[in-house]
Amino acid sequence: MVSRQHWETVYRTRAVDAVSWYRPHLDTSLAMIERAVPDRDACIIDIGGGEATLVDDLLARGYRQLSVLDISPAAIEVARKRLGAAAAQVTWLADDILQVALPAQRFDLWHDRALFHFLTGAEQRARYVEQLARALKPGGHAIIATFGPQGPGQCSGLDTVRYDAASLQRELGPRFEVIEHTTELHRTPFDTTQQFVYSHCRLV
Repeated sequence: MVSRQHWETVYRTRAVDAVSWYRPHLDTSLAMIERAVPDRDACIIDIGGGEATLVDDLLARGYRQLSVLDISPAAIEVARKRLGAAAAQVTWLADDILQVALPAQRFDLWHDRALFHFLTGAEQRARYVEQLARALKPGGHAIIATFGPQGPGQCSGLDTVRYDAASLQRELGPRFEVIEHTTELHRTPFDTTQQFVYSHCRLV
């Protein structure tokens, strides 16, 4: 990961809908989350959630234990303002996923759309998986979306690592079993497409 300042600059200088990963609603994520944890009391954390509308839509569906983590306080502030009074129902964490001290065995579901592929170093990815395995409850779920094999090799001025379902599973390791995976062609605000691979795994 690069510095917090990089992402602060991104979010302070670009409109919400002027970044390539923007979608009005994360429909694929929402469908996978509802299949994984239909109980509205499930404890969910969105990693790198930033300005994303996932938290809005989860609240609208009745989920009550939501956390959003992003390295950029500016991105979190955008989401808080958008939600208004409802923001008080969410736990907001402005921190680096590789360094934050998350509570052990706290979450039923971990969601990450478009953060993991920025981890270009093997040690970074290993640390991320440690954080994931520690923070999930036994049997907890992880939904991780990265650029697919035909996705971009760079995004927001940074190199990325592209995955198919098998290579993403290898990164997560034997502690996680695959429940389902899918590929999505995301249409960006600039009328281009990006290939995403979504993987839903369970901690065993």
